[in-house]
Amino acid sequence: MNLATPLPALSPDAFRQQRFAIGEPSEIAAARRAGTTLARRIGFDDVRAGQLAIVISEAATNIVKHAGHGEILLRKVTRGGASGIEVLAIDKGPGMRNVAQYMEDGQSTAGTYGVGLGAIRRLSQEFDLYSLPGLGTVLMMVVWGPSANAAIPTAPDWQIGAVCLPLASEEVSGDAWNVVCEGHELSLMMADGLGHGPHAAQASETASALLENSAPGLAPMPGAFLKLAHAALGGTRGAAMAVAHVDSERRELRYAGVGNIAACTFDAGQCRHLLSHNGIVGSNLRKVQEFQHPWQTGTLLVMHSDGLHTRWDLDQYPGLSHCHPALIAAVLYRDFTRGRDDVGVVVLREHLAHDALEAA
Repeated sequence: MNLATPLPALSPDAFRQQRFAIGEPSEIAAARRAGTTLARRIGFDDVRAGQLAIVISEAATNIVKHAGHGEILLRKVTRGGASGIEVLAIDKGPGMRNVAQYMEDGQSTAGTYGVGLGAIRRLSQEFDLYSLPGLGTVLMMVVWGPSANAAIPTAPDWQIGAVCLPLASEEVSGDAWNVVCEGHELSLMMADGLGHGPHAAQASETASALLENSAPGLAPMPGAFLKLAHAALGGTRGAAMAVAHVDSERRELRYAGVGNIAACTFDAGQCRHLLSHNGIVGSNLRKVQEFQHPWQTGTLLVMHSDGLHTRWDLDQYPGLSHCHPALIAAVLYRDFTRGRDDVGVVVLREHLAHDALEAA
């Protein structure tokens, strides 16, 4: 590959997140301005843009007050023709012993009026929180913009949460993920372009676009998709890649992987690691093998690149597996990022009986 060859423009909405370090008032303002800019770009009116600004400000202020420093992650999400913005507020502060208590106005852990969490919950159309004493707090909020019928989108059939961020010295991530779904079937792909930076992103986003272009008929089965991707990525650096296809009607999961994408399922407390073979899609595809596993309502599927350590264990976080997948992805990112590579982690669960979010 000639590295002097100009790269194609990368899609600004290709499942990307903006990351903001939070530790002082100027950083709170920067996150708020970025959220407002994104809101305007995707068509928020003044009311919803203002609500989003308050949500970001309150969440970031709580980080500074209670944890000292942390992060705000922003990204666009879509569902049913409507667009929204997901906000993840992440810290390693003292956490909360009684979450319900501090959701009430007037309660605080810092000697001030505890109006922040209550305001965030009221102004967000979707909200979830996970906190453990001594380990920190993660908030997930979604503010939806106006839709055709001026209603909040209904809950989807699937819940998806993700964190996908570049190495700190890079502007774009060499990791990418994508999902296509139709009724009771869903295909989820994660790719890790070789190395990092724009050329790694070119490889992973080529794979993402290939999956996107398979809709609405869904992608081929995972093994066949990897072979298609191998041909499509021939002019790039290549990538590690894994694809999962879930059929909730047949109650089956089909999976194939090549390279260092880790994947596992959690069902009734049991963890099953999914097998990938060595190789590089687009460069050195040694073996493709598709595996079939059972899939039950409530099963969690976690996929991540090698930017995340593999030694994590959800049993260390009581109750986390029942939270929204965005919180699971955020906690894993917070506590197990290697810090020397791009990082991508995606968590999937079939829709349960509480509020859900499908990211796009």
